[in-house]
Amino acid sequence: MSGDESGSDAPRSRRTGRRPGNTDTRTAILEAARTRFASAGFASTSIRAVAADAEVDPALVHHYFGTKQQLFAAVVALPVDPELTLRTIDAAPVERLGETVVRAVVTVWDSSAGPGVVAMVRSMLAGEPNLVRSFLLEVVLERVRARIATDADDGRARMSLVAAQMMGLLITRKVIELEPIASMPLDSVVAAVGPSVQRYLTGDIDPV
Repeated sequence: MSGDESGSDAPRSRRTGRRPGNTDTRTAILEAARTRFASAGFASTSIRAVAADAEVDPALVHHYFGTKQQLFAAVVALPVDPELTLRTIDAAPVERLGETVVRAVVTVWDSSAGPGVVAMVRSMLAGEPNLVRSFLLEVVLERVRARIATDADDGRARMSLVAAQMMGLLITRKVIELEPIASMPLDSVVAAVGPSVQRYLTGDIDPV
């Protein structure tokens, strides 16, 4: 039997190459993704780049987390799949986007997942505001922006205004619980805030 076969007592060389799949791999992927998303944003981060940072094969990232959007949701500890809400918004006609955005988002806040959403926002605002910005503008609102953008207006200022409106509503309704907004029925919130969001999306926002 040759000296390099399985019965040898000689020390083995350290294995190199991609990290195998195990419990530590998931953590490594999450840490790499968190760093990438915070520094480069959602749109400029690829599964391949996250995999390279975590020293794993891209297939493992898909295996553990699925799509890039699902990976982002895991990074920010979002307790719901944003795709479900986004599909509802996608199905709305442009002239009803404002009320649909408000209804869909506030419905999530008021559900059993609401406390988790608030905890996620608190955590990101305290330590990772870049992730908040990326989540709002590149995950939640990017598909809306693509629908209302024109050659003369890319819609980015409009999305910032919508984000400001919705973040303000979240803070007043769920964080500081300012009354009567905190206990206002969903239909009343939609009726009060929806028209403002619609104006930001499709109305005149230029100063007079």
